[in-house]
Amino acid sequence: MNTKLKCLLLDDELPSLSYLKLLCEQIPQVEIVKAYNDPRDFLAEYTSIDFDVLITDIEMPHIKGVELVQYLQGKAVIFTTAYDEYAADAFDLQAIDYVRKPLQLERLRQAIAKAKLWQEKAGDKKPLFIQVNSDKGKYLLYFNQIAFITTSNLDSRDKVVLLSSGQEITLKNIAFQTLEEALPKTAFCRINKKELIALSIVSSFSHDEISSTLQLDNGQPRTFGLSDKFKTNFLQKISV
Repeated sequence: MNTKLKCLLLDDELPSLSYLKLLCEQIPQVEIVKAYNDPRDFLAEYTSIDFDVLITDIEMPHIKGVELVQYLQGKAVIFTTAYDEYAADAFDLQAIDYVRKPLQLERLRQAIAKAKLWQEKAGDKKPLFIQVNSDKGKYLLYFNQIAFITTSNLDSRDKVVLLSSGQEITLKNIAFQTLEEALPKTAFCRINKKELIALSIVSSFSHDEISSTLQLDNGQPRTFGLSDKFKTNFLQKISV
């Protein structure tokens, strides 16, 4: 795998954050996506950002670095800190590495190399779910449970997921593009401006309409509009 590691940087002390950014810029394998100096800003945005690795300080106000790991399933984490007492906690959380401050370029290179190796191994495993922000809090959205996703009538920034169980989950402030990148491409398809479906629910289709295996309250099959913009992609996927 020759692609760069997309990294987010987090440190509440601006001089430390600037120095970390300076070091990362000297490592060819690293692409800095964004840098944060407040963990609250990071938590507000990370689900909508495509990244591989978080390099974060541990001792910060509002929320410690070790507490962020619970939100970052499937992402590599490298801790930086001046305090030895956090080492055991960091490795208990299966962090990729634990780098002591003051940071040194060669030591950071070693941590990045570990993260790259971890990413390559993780790439061989197909994810089964994504973690999203929802009206129920942090939610694990399993791919095999999704029937379709539609734009919320209350707020177009939100998306409503109908699960195969009939349950509805509202995803908060997430774009269709983000969902399309996360979902298995052979199993899901955007079919119009406001809807994305699991191909497994398709029973038949015409030039502008898709009939599904889902039923409405009156017993009739639920149908979806197929727009010209998304038709070619749908036909390609459904014919595989």
